[in-house]
Amino acid sequence: MSATEFRHARVAMLGGTFDPVHLGHLRSAVELYEALKLDKVLMVPARVPPHREAPGVSAADRLAMLEAGIGDTSGLVADGRELLREGPSYSVDTLAQLRVELGESARLVMVVGHDAFLKLAEWHAPERLFDFAHVVVIERPGHAAELPVALRELLAGREVEDAEALFAQPAGGVLRLALPSRMAISATEVRQRLSDGQSIRYLVPERVESFIQTRNLYR
Repeated sequence: MSATEFRHARVAMLGGTFDPVHLGHLRSAVELYEALKLDKVLMVPARVPPHREAPGVSAADRLAMLEAGIGDTSGLVADGRELLREGPSYSVDTLAQLRVELGESARLVMVVGHDAFLKLAEWHAPERLFDFAHVVVIERPGHAAELPVALRELLAGREVEDAEALFAQPAGGVLRLALPSRMAISATEVRQRLSDGQSIRYLVPERVESFIQTRNLYR
């Protein structure tokens, strides 16, 4: 391979509680993989999410559901590293670990939804996120509210227009990305339907539904 043909590895970290993983999570991961021409998308369940109440099912069950949901989907990987750490699951710690594993030249991306993005300046050590990775924001259609002052300051000079501009460097940029499907499914809705004894068919993969039923979760 010549120097002009060399391509740095492109890896995304998509965190969440995945409580439970649903088709919206998985379809977004697939579309990210395609849109950014990634080598892999690491779907990383949080052990103790810092910004919401603790999940109602065990970490082991959430990881097992994620693995079942991904199955043999090309490019998607269930990564349980945060479940092995004590205390809150800070993204900056996971990104620092990934950067060591992937090397300095890899293009590492942290993916966040629009609501999480609006609170990014309130995260643990937000400036350090950009030392290790880019941030890709999944846009919410029709949402054009002004950004908080602290967030605007955090993003100053970082935003780029497309993936190629983002991946010109290993880390430090911000890209807002609209995905085609935008499936309006929430884990809260799935849990509520299960609690009410209603069907979750076509909201989660069949193997995830089967796992939930077998383990009698969310009842």
